Amino acid sequence: MPFHGRRWRAERGYAEVTSHVDVKEAIAKGATSLGIELGSTRIKAVLIDEHFETIASGSYEWENLLKDGYWTYNQEDIITGLQTAYRELKQDVQQKYSVPLTTVGSIGFSAMMHGYIALDQAGEMLVPFRTWRNSTTGAAARELTELLQFNIPERWSIAHLYQAILNGEQHVPQIDYLTTLAGYIHWLLTGNKAIGIGDASGMFPIDETTHNYHPAMINQFNEHIAGKGYPWKVEDLLPKVYLAGEHAGALTEAGAKLLDPSGELASGIPLCAPEGDAGTGMVATNSVRKRTGNISVGTSVFAMIVLEKELSSVYPEIDMVTTPDGSPVGMVHANNCSSDLNAWIGLFREFAEAMGIEADSGKLFSVLFNKALEADPDGGGLLSYGYYSGENITGLEQGRPLFVRSPESKFNLANFMRTHLFSAFGALKLGMDILTEKEQVAIDSILAHGGLFKTPVVGQRIVAAAMNVPVSVMSTAGEGGAWGMALLASYLKDKGEQETLDVFLEQKVFKDVEGVEVAPEAADVKGFEAFIERYRSGLAIEHAAVEHLVENGGN
Repeated sequence: MPFHGRRWRAERGYAEVTSHVDVKEAIAKGATSLGIELGSTRIKAVLIDEHFETIASGSYEWENLLKDGYWTYNQEDIITGLQTAYRELKQDVQQKYSVPLTTVGSIGFSAMMHGYIALDQAGEMLVPFRTWRNSTTGAAARELTELLQFNIPERWSIAHLYQAILNGEQHVPQIDYLTTLAGYIHWLLTGNKAIGIGDASGMFPIDETTHNYHPAMINQFNEHIAGKGYPWKVEDLLPKVYLAGEHAGALTEAGAKLLDPSGELASGIPLCAPEGDAGTGMVATNSVRKRTGNISVGTSVFAMIVLEKELSSVYPEIDMVTTPDGSPVGMVHANNCSSDLNAWIGLFREFAEAMGIEADSGKLFSVLFNKALEADPDGGGLLSYGYYSGENITGLEQGRPLFVRSPESKFNLANFMRTHLFSAFGALKLGMDILTEKEQVAIDSILAHGGLFKTPVVGQRIVAAAMNVPVSVMSTAGEGGAWGMALLASYLKDKGEQETLDVFLEQKVFKDVEGVEVAPEAADVKGFEAFIERYRSGLAIEHAAVEHLVENGGN
């Protein structure tokens, strides 16, 4: 297929190549920044130099598990994964530059946004970490949205807390501190109960003028639960809110030993505020200015659009959050994206291996994704729902992956792949239509990142068709959220006097970055519109499948 798009490259902002000697010197004197992100499938650590180039990295693969009805991660894995990712990064530094890593200039931690970590006075978890993936807080989210006249999504921390109250869970009176996964790690390593404003905006609504939790809504919530007699007020449980660039604590001796059990890492290193993966995605794609947006693709998918004005209504499909420097953002988050697509590709891998063919993952994805470009524009009448878990946008508390076709459907490999790529963005499209059609939100461009975009052009064409706006992927897109968190850590130590985050990113970080922009093609847009109508109409089938799942005890 011919390439339909444009390649762009900004002017170089610094020397073309940073020498090996310069990097060794930067490491030795701590002129570096460390970002660690605890994602849904991988914990990744990234070390960058003064030119924001990645000079070392480490990672740890992990998986969530369904335990006692909640999606969670083992607490031991949180610490083990953190230490393993850092140890691999440290080894990477030693192997590449023959110099030990004993200090860095600044550190930042990020993680899956929102969720629920409730700690007692001794700092012990009262219940296992409840992740964003849980759809068990529907009643709480609806009641709080009505009470506050502000959309409270199911995955927000306050929804989890209120659902625990509604359920009469015994741990609620014992809560001393409520935080997110990123906030928990930051607290373990600094002793400071801090949260970046982007992650904070997924705990409790933020007042845009004060850059703090909304005081009137805090009072409304406290009054609403006053009859319960709890020994706390909600504001006493929440971490302190910090903006990007603000000093949010320093690595303690115990924190340094926790991150690096060898004892080689120095304490006293400054930390920026912990952020969620939504915030690091905005930073990693240079999408913190108004009228810009980014789309992050993984187990879940979310689009973030920086708004010029407040929305006219409350929409359950639209989260009102903020950029890491406090600008209002309309966020559409779908719980399901790539899991079902990856499962089907895994099936094709099994087939190839059964045929005696060595199945290289990169080639497998490339071949199958590119087949989608040969398909009928609407996917040939096929339909799928990749719902591994519940989907808040379409009102499903549980999920069941489903593939549907009729005798009239054009069932071939190209249409099959196009349908599954379309479906990965189906729920997201329903939410985005509210922003663009009902609220007339203007979007100049969207920057995309995530593994789906490793195959050139294909993912961009699909997203451009779904959103009907140009979609860019930068050469840095593969760096991901850990790199974005390292940039926020660098902003803490490197920002100039009164330098705003958008200026820092635009004029320093991304001044020399290459990218590829793909504009929407009319046939693709028309095809996706036909698919999304089929997707809407077929939701009754998915609801029926989930009801059958529930009635039969999950079988």
